[in-house]
Amino acid sequence: MTALAPGVVGASASTTRADTSTGMPLSSHLREARTRSLRAVAALLVGVAVGYLLSDQVMEIVRAPITALAESRDASLNYDSITGAFDLKLKIALFGGIALSSPVWMYELFAFLAPGLNRREKKYTFGFLAASVPLFASGCVAGFLLFPHMVEMLAGFASTEDSTLLQASYYVDFILKIVLATGVAFVLPVFLVMLNLLGILSARAIARSWRIVVVAIVLFSAIVTPAADVLSMFLIAVPMTALFLVALLIAWLHDRAASRRLSVISADISRTEEE
Repeated sequence: MTALAPGVVGASASTTRADTSTGMPLSSHLREARTRSLRAVAALLVGVAVGYLLSDQVMEIVRAPITALAESRDASLNYDSITGAFDLKLKIALFGGIALSSPVWMYELFAFLAPGLNRREKKYTFGFLAASVPLFASGCVAGFLLFPHMVEMLAGFASTEDSTLLQASYYVDFILKIVLATGVAFVLPVFLVMLNLLGILSARAIARSWRIVVVAIVLFSAIVTPAADVLSMFLIAVPMTALFLVALLIAWLHDRAASRRLSVISADISRTEEE
């Protein structure tokens, strides 16, 4: 038999312990990352293809408020370049592909990260995703339902004798901002409650920072809405502020329940020491 040098034996043992502690060697992690990335990219490409096929139907929905405006005034959707219509279809296809393939790439991401999380971290991560994904989707749907009314209301400030000529790319960007902003607004309470459950942020700390939060909400609303459009900013900022207050209430109830449990435990310990 061939004897191994002590250094080689030590290196082999340390490598074995490293593989055992991580549960999977680095090469296996890289292979898994490549496999899951390919699945996510394939799902994204399929989603983009479906989004491109549905882009005409999406444009019909997007164009509906303009068609309604055209009944009472001169209103139309315009392209500022020869490739404008094609670029717009590609944009719709890309965002549609990301949305349609989101269950696949989110699952692949979570499945790749899950083995490195302990039981408590898995519980919080799954709870966060289970709450935030439906809320974000609901917010996006609410924003999509909201935008026709916003277009009608904002265009109503112009006289009926004026013409409403909208640039297509700007108009679609406006809709995307409304949809994404309302989606983010619906998810904000989940972030705050998650930090509170993890013990990182107390309800008192959230209440003390309300001024900073309100300023941040106003700045965010100003970014996602068209320039100098105060009314749209107001319609985004008010729901986000209300959701912040809901998160504060939930965090306060959680801290209150945790304080009561701590008081009961302290009383039991004191009673045991007295006995």
